[in-house]
Amino acid sequence: MKLSIIRSACGSLRIHPARSGSRVSGLSRRCLPVGPSNSQMILRTASATTSGGTNPKIALRFGEQSQPDDVFEFDSSLRIVVQSTKEAIGALQRRNPAIHPLLAIVQAGEDDSLLEINKKMAGRIGLNITQICLAKDCSEDEIIEEVLKLNEDPRVHGVYLHLPPASLTSRVLNTLKPEKDVDGITDLNMGRLVRGDLSKGFVPPLASAVLDLLEKHDASLDGKTVLLVGEEGPLGVALQCLIERSGMEVIKSQWSSKSLQRQVMQADAVVLLGAGNVDVPPAWVRPGAAVIRCETDDAIEMLSKSESGNLTAAYRTQNVVRGCSRWLQDQQYQAWCLRSLKLQPLTPVPSDIEISRAQTPKPVNQLAEEIGLLPEELEAYGRNKAKVQLSLLDRLHTQPDGKYVLVAGITPTPLGEGKSTVTIGLVQALSAHLKLNSFACLRQPSQGPTFGVKGGAAGGGYAQVIPMEEFNLHLTGDIHAITAANNLVAAAVDARMLHEATQSDKALFNRLVPSVNGVRRFSPIQISRLNRLGINKTDPASLTTEEVSTFVRLDLDPSKITWQRVVDTNDRFLRKITVGQASTEKGQIRETGFDIAVASEIMAILALADSLEDMKNRLARMVVGTSRSGQPVTAEDLGVSGALAVLMKDAIKPTLMQTLEGTPVFVHAGPFANIAHGNSSVLADKLALKLVGRDGFVVTEAGFGADIGMEKFFNIKCRASGLRPNVVVLVATVRALKMHGGGPNVSAGAPLPREYIDENLSLVSGGCHSNLRKQIQIAHQFGVPVVVALNVFKTDTQAEIDLVCQIAKECGASDAVPCHHWAQGGRGSIELAQAVNEAASKPSDFQFLYDIQMPIVEKIRTIAQRVYGADDIELSPEAEAKIDYYNQQGYISLPICMAKTHLSLSHMPDKKGVPTGFVLPIRDVRASIGAGFIYPLVGTMSTMPGLPTRPCFYDIDLDPVTEEITGLF
Repeated sequence: MKLSIIRSACGSLRIHPARSGSRVSGLSRRCLPVGPSNSQMILRTASATTSGGTNPKIALRFGEQSQPDDVFEFDSSLRIVVQSTKEAIGALQRRNPAIHPLLAIVQAGEDDSLLEINKKMAGRIGLNITQICLAKDCSEDEIIEEVLKLNEDPRVHGVYLHLPPASLTSRVLNTLKPEKDVDGITDLNMGRLVRGDLSKGFVPPLASAVLDLLEKHDASLDGKTVLLVGEEGPLGVALQCLIERSGMEVIKSQWSSKSLQRQVMQADAVVLLGAGNVDVPPAWVRPGAAVIRCETDDAIEMLSKSESGNLTAAYRTQNVVRGCSRWLQDQQYQAWCLRSLKLQPLTPVPSDIEISRAQTPKPVNQLAEEIGLLPEELEAYGRNKAKVQLSLLDRLHTQPDGKYVLVAGITPTPLGEGKSTVTIGLVQALSAHLKLNSFACLRQPSQGPTFGVKGGAAGGGYAQVIPMEEFNLHLTGDIHAITAANNLVAAAVDARMLHEATQSDKALFNRLVPSVNGVRRFSPIQISRLNRLGINKTDPASLTTEEVSTFVRLDLDPSKITWQRVVDTNDRFLRKITVGQASTEKGQIRETGFDIAVASEIMAILALADSLEDMKNRLARMVVGTSRSGQPVTAEDLGVSGALAVLMKDAIKPTLMQTLEGTPVFVHAGPFANIAHGNSSVLADKLALKLVGRDGFVVTEAGFGADIGMEKFFNIKCRASGLRPNVVVLVATVRALKMHGGGPNVSAGAPLPREYIDENLSLVSGGCHSNLRKQIQIAHQFGVPVVVALNVFKTDTQAEIDLVCQIAKECGASDAVPCHHWAQGGRGSIELAQAVNEAASKPSDFQFLYDIQMPIVEKIRTIAQRVYGADDIELSPEAEAKIDYYNQQGYISLPICMAKTHLSLSHMPDKKGVPTGFVLPIRDVRASIGAGFIYPLVGTMSTMPGLPTRPCFYDIDLDPVTEEITGLF
């Protein structure tokens, strides 16, 4: 049977452009003239469960005295919706072949005809369906549990709650993510509909179907009157909004209204909501007017085989495809809409912690949205910081990287140069003032210097990361995770040595491969060890006696254990300790020691890994010592590498914070530059480079002077990451240049000598022509342009500032500018930001300092001579023996990470300026195979700092009433 709608006029239906937001389909329709029809037609079609928990149907009737000129074939509406939805799916899959729009149906009890209509419609259109079947008497919590799973499933693009009315509580409905609410029943989607904002929400499919019928009834909707009779539930609200935006006038009435007959007779169309068995007499309906019944009884008599019976289901599938399209759009790079925070700098400048507390940071989820992060890519740690998922790299893998800027410095002095402050001031200037996307990538502070000598590392003045207390104390616990993982390895080493020394091969094998319920199996990590040993067997019973012995005995040489424990505190008395003295350890006494946590190889791995898989592989390759036969023993041999990856699974995600002016910062990893490679993580830089976009900037900082942090950044980090910098910002201060120019030594806590307070152009010139010139030359060896940032102090004179900038340019810097960010925030670094922007637009010729295949000794010599200015190197017998061993093990192609004092270009901390005529002593050489570098120890370099006579912790305190921290820098 063909069902048709009688029309009273010819012509195509139209949508008013000014009100296009009122239609979800946005479809053009054509008039199909047909022969005469009966004057009264009845249509019943299935619809979605509404927020009132009903299974409605639509019935359409026209006034009996109408004499139409045309008849519009109703089936054409359904065909148009179906065809347009099919075309939309095809367009999505042409752009993204792997995408398959998916509708999830949550039902309670058995299938019914309404559910079957939706499933058949989905199949007809080409939509995938997943069906979650719950018990008819399922609880609210059971429903919510399933909804939450669907919310987090990226494969699901729409959710249809086909549930009894009593189950559709407000709590259930509003658990559903609005972007998956294809029935438009959540409070947020209903609010968007009322407000007229349908860019993200959905129109209820039933409301779309009703509006479709109204449009079919009359081509011109302007000025027509529609009467809504009955309940004022969500459906009534949705219909009123849609009808009014289509150009019609809406009048609302109740069944009990005394003026109902008059209102019906005056209306061009009547929509009966929740009518049940109640109807309006046909005589009330004016000629040509339509009556649409939205009934809510459960006993629906449907023409299930009729095309018209599927119109609402078709609109639902259209919403699913629209949801899928929006999801794909969200996966693309999003332009930033960063809202900067205003600064009101005070004079004199307050303490760092006072400045930090005076600024209210944006909620971290708001910041994330402003820079194009998706909600599912964020793991909040309180209000002000959050971990960012590495899946962002996959989502934006086609997005071009931004420009890459490294902040380094001249040789540090006790006066402080302020690289972190410059880094933060620069990104505040770029983003908040020049309106260029920018990201700062900083290292996480160690508790050692925070409570020792240096204090906090969040920047300073009006250029710092906030909240600075959270930045400096624990943050998200990454260093604690590193400490736990490192010490697990140490415990595994000692325990394994004890058990091997006190048990037979058979006893070891029985404990390492225990029988569980009569079955003995190797674990995956044990199979990996067997494969490395050349034993290609998986059945424990098949191993020979010799193979069992080879498998169970690592046979570590106690004198060649290289793995030490760590703690994130400056504790000099742990530099050398004795372990195993308890009687229970059965004589397994040996000397070992502690390093500071940030010197752990696991910290270096965290900073250099480019994925979770890469980190896991690097952890497995870590060498903990050597066997008595001279073979390296790894963390994977110990069976601990999988557990290490578990401990580090959250630490690998960078932490998002913000500057005082609301610009984004990644804080991640914190290897010391005088011990390890001294740079924040590869992953933080890569994530930031994608987020800022092609014309944006990522500013990262290298520890200490250019001779240490910058050299390691280029030769180690850039090799590992494949990234190439565009600009080096070299930080200098007048005070530090005076010291390198021959100024007197300074002591912590003592008054500054007059040379550092009064103008002294001679000392400034000497420091510029020595240390500053040398550091610029080091950067130029890598083919990267240099911009000198002069961090200005209030004691600097204009003549001194001008002299530094002049000499810096004469020494080859692209530009040299004074910076006042400490006192003024980003506004004080605008000139630096402009200089960096200009330098980054010029081509660079980046190159590594040495060929990675050079012999280890020659790589060390190259760094010593070309970077430090040494005449040569001198290897101790122990260092020579280690290098020979590493060559035998095939480690020749690893880069070099020099462990050297940061206070001088040489190995002598008191030698300022540019020392010459020295030979660099290499007392030991160690290998971080997991991190992927060889690290020579220069001179008396220690991997565990000590506390001074008066550490910073003397000034740090907590108010027990307000919980405010005092004295933290």
